Amino acid sequence: MITFNRCLRGLALAALTLTAVVWSPRPAAADDAITVVSGSNPTAFFEVLGDVAEDAGFFKAEHLAVTINYAGNPQICAQLVASGKGDMCSMGVEPIVQGYEKGLRLTAFFARDPSYQWTLGVLADSPIKTLADFKGTTIGEISAGEPAEIAANALLEGAGLKRGDVTYIPIGFGAQAIAALTSHKVAGAAFPYPELRIYEVKAGLKFRYFQHPILKDISNVAYAATPATIAAKGDLLKRFCRAIAEASIVIRVNPDYAAKSFVAHSGLKVTDDAIAAEARLLSTSEAMLPGVDPNSTHIGLMPARGMALLAKFINDNGLTTTIPPTSALVTDQFIAYANDFDHKAFIAQAKALK
Repeated sequence: MITFNRCLRGLALAALTLTAVVWSPRPAAADDAITVVSGSNPTAFFEVLGDVAEDAGFFKAEHLAVTINYAGNPQICAQLVASGKGDMCSMGVEPIVQGYEKGLRLTAFFARDPSYQWTLGVLADSPIKTLADFKGTTIGEISAGEPAEIAANALLEGAGLKRGDVTYIPIGFGAQAIAALTSHKVAGAAFPYPELRIYEVKAGLKFRYFQHPILKDISNVAYAATPATIAAKGDLLKRFCRAIAEASIVIRVNPDYAAKSFVAHSGLKVTDDAIAAEARLLSTSEAMLPGVDPNSTHIGLMPARGMALLAKFINDNGLTTTIPPTSALVTDQFIAYANDFDHKAFIAQAKALK
């Protein structure tokens, strides 16, 4: 079984204490219990991975009873799992890098996105045509101090702007963010790329994107756990990874099935239009999901070189005083097991799911 706890996401979440998250009862002991803490919310783009793994029976096939709790904030997510209040995180990896020198120990083991999620977007009819045009403007972010500021600042500095040349304000996400953009309360948004893609597909907006030229092909969204959990529950984690690898393929080759799963679990109203919109989003956003190449035997791999570049980038921007060892930040030890099945045969089965 899988349990979903819905937490409101917004600026107030940053003030939550670790005890403020309400936890569901653990699943029945028929299968091995494992708890995922998401740094997002049930309607977030990447939650489709867990939705499909549950509905298609992949967790059950791996004898796992998975509970998903929503912290709504990656920093809170990292703290919860690092303190033993969950088996793994599902989130952006920046808190892992930044927390290392403070004693927070988490290791990423399965990439949810093969590319860098943070981007700077403006509406297609915006007068901002170049990065230099952002001077003197206000940029929206989901909540205060998002990692997106790091990438946005680096982009703007490359165009000759200084840190004080722009202002960041939290605008939330979904309808609230759309209103801030369309009313021109903000000139653009430093957001996860998948979130802005949602607004394009489901709200009819069109964006012009500015992406970091070095980081754009580096994964920074992953499942992660403490070294102690990886050592003690490695068998459960590798089975979890296989279920997610299989779900990734389903999403790639059968977006209609994946869309039904997502809408049913997200708390959204289940309608044909909602399912069709989600299917369009998944079909046009395949490059942002781990199953972009369903025949690959490396689904979920987060290359160590990419993590090393990301850690250096974070350090270069003054957010850490040292660069953590890459071996402490990422491991590929579950990837071979996760992909140890006949991909060609599985693709045929995935296409047949209804």
